[in-house]
Amino acid sequence: MKFNLNLSMAFIASAMVAVSACGGSGGSESASSEGTTAPPPPPVEEISLEEKYKDDPIFIKGSELMGQNDCPSCHMLERKIVGPSYADVAAKYESTDENVELLAGRVIAGSVGTWGEIPMPAHPTLSEEDAKDLAKFVLLLKK
Repeated sequence: MKFNLNLSMAFIASAMVAVSACGGSGGSESASSEGTTAPPPPPVEEISLEEKYKDDPIFIKGSELMGQNDCPSCHMLERKIVGPSYADVAAKYESTDENVELLAGRVIAGSVGTWGEIPMPAHPTLSEEDAKDLAKFVLLLKK
């Protein structure tokens, strides 16, 4: 009997979900046949981060620095490869002076553990100013 009760309740719940998903409330048939429903909104066009920030001086300088260093071998703007995407880092950290210092320090000294067990190698020849510019570039890329 208990099995039948559970099965019955599952059937009733499934039927309720199906009716609500189909829009079955009884009186909606006349409204939809008269054409009073609003058309669906147009799809939101997503713009790439490159397009969004192409004229920003921080983005321009950061892109140049990224290209001059080995950053693209492990990171991409919006997709994870070896390390996190720049957009993922920007989503995790607010753009504050403290976080710029923190990230610049990690770029220079290297780090491991924040994004998994694959270490980011140290970049000791990178100047502190360039490392901060890279961090500002990354933190700019919030979606």
